[in-house]
Amino acid sequence: MTELQKCYFGFIFVIFNIMKTEQQLKFFPTVFTIPLLFVFAIWFVYWLEIKFGWNFNKFGVYPRNISGLKGVFCSPFIHSDTNHLFNNSVPLFVLSTCLFYFYKEVAAKILIYGGIITGLLTWLIARESYHIGASGIVYLLFSFVLFSGVIRKNYRLVAVSFITIFLYGSMVWYVLPIKEGMSWEGHLSGLITGVVFALLYRKRGIVKEKFKFSQTEFDSMFDEDGNYIPPVVDEEIELKEISYRYIYKEKEQE
Repeated sequence: MTELQKCYFGFIFVIFNIMKTEQQLKFFPTVFTIPLLFVFAIWFVYWLEIKFGWNFNKFGVYPRNISGLKGVFCSPFIHSDTNHLFNNSVPLFVLSTCLFYFYKEVAAKILIYGGIITGLLTWLIARESYHIGASGIVYLLFSFVLFSGVIRKNYRLVAVSFITIFLYGSMVWYVLPIKEGMSWEGHLSGLITGVVFALLYRKRGIVKEKFKFSQTEFDSMFDEDGNYIPPVVDEEIELKEISYRYIYKEKEQE
């Protein structure tokens, strides 16, 4: 794990502690269990390939071919080598953890529906080759976490977005064909899908709280146009005059 990735974990745990006061943000076991299961699954599939000498590359996305559609569901679990697998595992775990903690109401939809749409978009626009790896999902999560925090204008979520930029901002370059043998089309598909879902679910979950004006006694002293309204003074109640009559007791005669 690189120093930047260690810093990322540190920043995330600090934000978790800060946000304990947020009622909408409560820790659930799924915050870690689902990301761990996802990472375990891709490592297990790679172990099967090594153990039995299998090659699952043909289960990847093959664009504009009916049989290549199976890669929409299978390709995220298939990797070419250990380096490819490790490079996807760390950001996949970190970003999916953020997704299930900060956006738990829509996390499952983002991961499932977003993953399918990313695969379909890759199938439509990519060059003719087998496209494998979970990098499309990583870019989906990166894009959603980054843009969703900014769109929602919640200062805590914006902080998470800035941390994401700080640690994984360089990923943006890999949506361009700058490296041979890399599925930049899958990266681009994930990035686009993440932006779309960030806009689509911008009003779900934690959003910027709108200021609610509460009227005070001082505000009632002005009308809608801001003119001062003198307070109404109740007329004094005139008390009836009470007269007293004193009768002095005469001294008793001796």
